[in-house]
Amino acid sequence: MLLIDPVRMLPSLLLPLVGVLFVGGFSPRSYIWAALGVVGTVVFAVIRWATFTYELVGDRLETKRALISRSVRTIPLERIRGVDVSTPPMHRLLGLAVLKIDTGASGGNEEAGLDGVTLTEAERLKTVLLRRTAPAAVHPTHPAHPARAAHAEREIVRVPKRWLLYGPLSGAYLLTPFAFAGGAIGLAFQWGDELGVGRDVAWHAGEWLWERPYLLLAVAVLLVLAMPVLGGVMYAVFNWDFVLKRRDGYLVAERGLVNRRSVSLESQRVRGYEIVDGLAERWAGVVRAWAIVTGLGDSRTRGQLLPDVPRPVAYAVTGEAVGPYDAALRPHPPVARNRRLFRAIFPWALLALLSAVAAVATGVTLGWILAVVALLLAGAGIPLGLDRYASLGHGYDGARLSVRSGSLRRAQAVIERRAVVGWRLRQTWFQRRAGVLTLIAGVGAGTGGYEAIDVSEAQGVAFPTEVTPEWLTPFLSGPEDS
Repeated sequence: MLLIDPVRMLPSLLLPLVGVLFVGGFSPRSYIWAALGVVGTVVFAVIRWATFTYELVGDRLETKRALISRSVRTIPLERIRGVDVSTPPMHRLLGLAVLKIDTGASGGNEEAGLDGVTLTEAERLKTVLLRRTAPAAVHPTHPAHPARAAHAEREIVRVPKRWLLYGPLSGAYLLTPFAFAGGAIGLAFQWGDELGVGRDVAWHAGEWLWERPYLLLAVAVLLVLAMPVLGGVMYAVFNWDFVLKRRDGYLVAERGLVNRRSVSLESQRVRGYEIVDGLAERWAGVVRAWAIVTGLGDSRTRGQLLPDVPRPVAYAVTGEAVGPYDAALRPHPPVARNRRLFRAIFPWALLALLSAVAAVATGVTLGWILAVVALLLAGAGIPLGLDRYASLGHGYDGARLSVRSGSLRRAQAVIERRAVVGWRLRQTWFQRRAGVLTLIAGVGAGTGGYEAIDVSEAQGVAFPTEVTPEWLTPFLSGPEDS
């Protein structure tokens, strides 16, 4: 850690150190001050290392930091909801790991971390910190019972390397080339003078390209062509050798090439899963999956169950890891289709009409071009609106309910019945006119609520009554039944 901390602090110290050297004219005194700055980071690392200790005391973990004042943080083991083990490049070279602890009291955020424990110690602590007393509701013969799972580790799925080729379809990393370009421009603006190339080099380069539109177009085309390549590389780096396994009553997801990360999700806190796909993924027949877990911080990263995999594989894995959903989704009323078609077509059709009127009034050719483009977009809105309607659905199989919506990003949530803590009916003025509403299942996990959009008013009453009859049936009974 005396090596890792100074190296980790160097990026934030680079600009001040370079500034000291330039201000001092690269004189012996400026070198001395820069050297003192480096020595200061090492001293700070020594102090951090020497004043931090951790200890397992009975049923709690205590972390202590003592320098001028003494700070003690105590975390009961029963409050620990997740333990992540990651190995950044420097740690991996030195055989170390970073262990992060999530608890319910911190709202799902990291409450404690051990940076720089050995890999062996990290795995030992992970096992100890995640140990639980079996709840009375779990029978000793149940697979999740600690007595049966204590020494069991079973691999659910290992994503083949060839499936990493699906990465660019997700769109998560497609903007990587533009991010790199923006970072380079920002670096030139911020450190141009210190690096000896001048702060205005990026501005002058932009002016030079602007005066050569064909070259500017070529650069833009190259960045666009690089999107799937660099995006696919970044996706592969983050999801390399993705493995989902069940161990000691936990779902454990391991992934990463440069920074290997292991995330543990307590099976008893998993309330369902969400299957997501975009248009390109849908055409290729692949989806992604996340777990819906109570008290999970950074769920979009930590809750990932699967990267892009073929749809049948995703359904099989989520069914085995969490539980299957065995019912068809029910369609929403035809008025929901009309609403989607209207919203996908009308704005562009109105823009085309206004552009055509402006072109006739002013005689500007640009207005006609804009009108044609708007008409094409209005035509493209027809299949988009139909797809958005086809994506709507909700259902219940007696154990789990499911809701689905979206087109460019379609998401289907599957939630255990026991996770539902309430229902909410929401109806805008336009929905009231159309006779539809949005039904929201309140869930104490994930995003907190999952929507069935534009269901009929009859469905908005019947579906909650079917899922949780003990809550709503008394309110629906007539006087003669009471």
